[in-house]
Amino acid sequence: MAGKESAPGEPIVIKKYANRRLYNTQSSSYITLEDLAKMTRDGVDFEVKDAKTGDDITRSILTQIIMEAESGGAPMLPISFLRQIIGMYGNSMQAVMPTYLETAMQNFRENQAKWQDAAKNTAGGSLLAKMHETNMAMMRAATEVFIPGTGSKSSDAAAEPPASGDELSALRDQMAAMQEKLDQLGK
Repeated sequence: MAGKESAPGEPIVIKKYANRRLYNTQSSSYITLEDLAKMTRDGVDFEVKDAKTGDDITRSILTQIIMEAESGGAPMLPISFLRQIIGMYGNSMQAVMPTYLETAMQNFRENQAKWQDAAKNTAGGSLLAKMHETNMAMMRAATEVFIPGTGSKSSDAAAEPPASGDELSALRDQMAAMQEKLDQLGK
C-alpha cells in the first residue's frame, strides 16, 4: 500500500480510533504500541491524534508504552523515582521539571555515546580495565588514608611510612588524563 509522505521535518501522524487501534497515516497501516516503541527507539518523530476529536494524545500514548514496559520483564524506573515524580505534580517546581528531565536525559545520552566510543576505540576493552584498576587503586588509597596499615603492602613494606600523598597525586594525574581522553573523544 502506498502511504502519504509526511513533509520533511514533520512528524508522522498516528491516528487512534475509538476501538483503540492505531493507524499510521504515512504507511497506511495499523500498528501496535510495540511498533510505536520501536519507532521511538529508532528516533522517528511521530504525533498521535485522537481520530474523532483531533486532540494530540501523544503524551498519554508514550506513558502507556512506559507502563507496559514497566509491567513487563525488567522495569527500569525505580519506585523512589516514580514517587518523586508524582510528588512533583502540583509542586511549585512542576513547570521546571520537564526542561530539567529533558536536559538530564540528553546529557546522559551524550555521555553514554562517549563511553561507547571510548570503549570501541580502546584495544581489547582495556579502557574499562584501566578504569577498574584506577578505581581499585583509589579505594586502596582512601582506605589507607582513613585506616593506616590496611593497604596491600607486604610485611616488609609495612615498616615504611605510607606514601598516600604520592599515590593520591598519581591517581589524580591518571584521572585527569582519562578525563582529557574522554573530552577529546567528545569533540
